[in-house]
Amino acid sequence: MSDQDEYAGFGDRRATRMKIVAWTVIGALVIVGGGATVLALLFG
Repeated sequence: MSDQDEYAGFGDRRATRMKIVAWTVIGALVIVGGGATVLALLFG
């Protein structure tokens, strides 16, 4: 029982970290995708 209490906070931290990573990846894809679109319009 004490093991469950010990690890209770790890799920919340993991979920928070996964959200941060997910939003960072989404932001990077939007920035890179937008940059590629601008370059394609300029040089395409």
